[in-house]
Amino acid sequence: MNHIAHITKLKNRYFIQRHGKSEANQLGIILSHPSEAVPKYGLTEEGRARVKTAAKQALADHLLDENTVIISSDFKRAVETANITRAELGANPIQLTERLRERSFGSHEGKSNERYQLVWNDDANDPTHTHESVESVESVLERATSIILEQEKKHEGLTFLLVSHGDTLQILQTAFSDIGSAKHRSLPHLNNAEIRELVLTRSEARSIANNKPHGGAKNRAETAIIPA
Repeated sequence: MNHIAHITKLKNRYFIQRHGKSEANQLGIILSHPSEAVPKYGLTEEGRARVKTAAKQALADHLLDENTVIISSDFKRAVETANITRAELGANPIQLTERLRERSFGSHEGKSNERYQLVWNDDANDPTHTHESVESVESVLERATSIILEQEKKHEGLTFLLVSHGDTLQILQTAFSDIGSAKHRSLPHLNNAEIRELVLTRSEARSIANNKPHGGAKNRAETAIIPA
């Protein structure tokens, strides 16, 4: 379920950041189970450096600042990323949530990251599939967009940075880009440590259907990318 499908105008501004290069990335393995990913497999030195660079650039470009609210996955690699970024921005302590955890990759856990493509091939055909006990795309979409809806109900005029993982953030972007979740790999790949703004894109037809005219022809998806 896409919790923000009905929204045509946001009250807040949202950015995402994929965790920096981790020890699991360096080993080339899939790591999505909390028993291993919460206490272990943090960032590499290279990963830490790239996160710091990305955060400094976002600050210099006046995209993020000390008032940014940072919400992060509780996996070690994401927590370390969020805390480095927080320190560079001078922001308040980070908030942790299980809803931003990496997608669960079932029986692929601990195996070569080359197996990701097998899962993505299945995703393109069916976003509800759970082959090999993989968490479905739709499940990830539900938990990730619930965070956005929660902030939209509670706040206005704030800037949020969501620190998470590759698949979780690719899937979340589809909710903003107005495309089906099965097409998450068609969106620009999010690199380690990269910070990207999420800009809501809604077709004129959808806006009219929600009785909130958006005006103009169908918009193209937009993102602001800060290289890591």
